Amino acid sequence: MKKFCLVVAVAMAAFGFGAIRAQAAPSEQKIAIVNLTNVFEKYYKTIRSSQAIKQEASEMEKERLEMIDAGKKTETEWHKLIEQSEDQVISAEERAKSKKAAEEKFREIKGAEQNIQEYDRTSTAKLREKNRQRRDEIVKEIRNVLDADAKAGGYTLVLDISGDSANMTPVVLYSSGVNDLTETLIKELNAAAPAGSLDEKDAKDTKATK
Repeated sequence: MKKFCLVVAVAMAAFGFGAIRAQAAPSEQKIAIVNLTNVFEKYYKTIRSSQAIKQEASEMEKERLEMIDAGKKTETEWHKLIEQSEDQVISAEERAKSKKAAEEKFREIKGAEQNIQEYDRTSTAKLREKNRQRRDEIVKEIRNVLDADAKAGGYTLVLDISGDSANMTPVVLYSSGVNDLTETLIKELNAAAPAGSLDEKDAKDTKATK
């Protein structure tokens, strides 16, 4: 009887130990990796957005140069009025009129300088905000597709191997390259790309503007 009780106690102890091990065993993790920077740069919507931003920047610069040219013209007129106000050949009355006109023209010059400075601030901020909004929208689209693919593939975690820490060091220090979703994700995102939107030249231009 004592022998039987001892066997039962040993069996229960073994069962209990096995249960503890089973509870302590971590659940199986299926991890994938993706180079999000590479995906972002090669997505046709990123390329098109970069081209649009460059076009807007070019138009803003054109408008800015027109403002500068107008300011130079005003400055030239101011110099002429200054010369007239000091010209002893003409009457004192004409010199006085030229001096008054020169003062008004000078105020125009200063106003034009302030307008250019304000234009620089507002146009730069406007362009930066547009770029940020478009970038956020594109990243959101990429994330939605990536999330769907990760769920379909049964992945519990997807790591961005292009990400850097606050110390500007890679977050992922090593990866064997297994379960890399980068190329698959790029192909999926660009499946509906319009003809010509993935030209190599366009891709290079996109990288240059980042």
